[in-house]
Amino acid sequence: MQARLNKRLRATGIDSYDNYYGYLTSNEDPREIVNFIDCISTNLTYFFREQQHFDFLYKIFPDYLEAKLKERNHRIRVWSAGCSTGEEPYSIAMCLLNSLSTHTNIDLKILATDISTKVLAIAKKGIYGADKLKNVSPDFRKKFFKKIRNSSEEYEVLEQVKNIITFSRLNLKEPEPYPFKGPFDFVFCRNVMIYFDKQTQEALVNRIAGYLTPGGYLFVGHSESLMGLNHELSYVKPAVYRK
Repeated sequence: MQARLNKRLRATGIDSYDNYYGYLTSNEDPREIVNFIDCISTNLTYFFREQQHFDFLYKIFPDYLEAKLKERNHRIRVWSAGCSTGEEPYSIAMCLLNSLSTHTNIDLKILATDISTKVLAIAKKGIYGADKLKNVSPDFRKKFFKKIRNSSEEYEVLEQVKNIITFSRLNLKEPEPYPFKGPFDFVFCRNVMIYFDKQTQEALVNRIAGYLTPGGYLFVGHSESLMGLNHELSYVKPAVYRK
């Protein structure tokens, strides 16, 4: 933390942490809070992290889709809340696009949000080193990626995947309402709530639940639980809840 903060002190020409705190809270330069968040954020992720979630999504999605189609509803919406550098929403997109290979009339869109502008810029480019693709099957690698020319270690997500995802900056704790309406069929909010106290976790879960369609699913991180929180969601399995 000290090393990261020192970068901002040098960049702003401020000589102490106390003065830097005063500068942040004075809102003299609203852009500095974004620079501060980008500087101190740690973003560890890769494609198909916590594989069990994607296995579960792949398993339940055909029946979920069939129920929607019976209601003549061709709309599928997903929210990746805390999308980091984009591997999560791209993984969701690949999973669902593969499941929809025989359906050409489905309106699939994914909203991917994060508080850090730095990671969102990486996500929008959709270019990743081979180490990030360690959990991507050869079939998916062939179907959804292209190798960067003159590089043996970098891959770019194909446009067909990029085109269904909208990346946007969002602070999950900002005042209501969020700048979108939903409802969402699936919300992934994984490894985010571990940074919040119980009161904030409960408020966030209930806020997210309000954006879920009836029958929709919330996925949280495997190190997270909604135990002890008051909410309207039903437990399905570890780290998976349903409205």
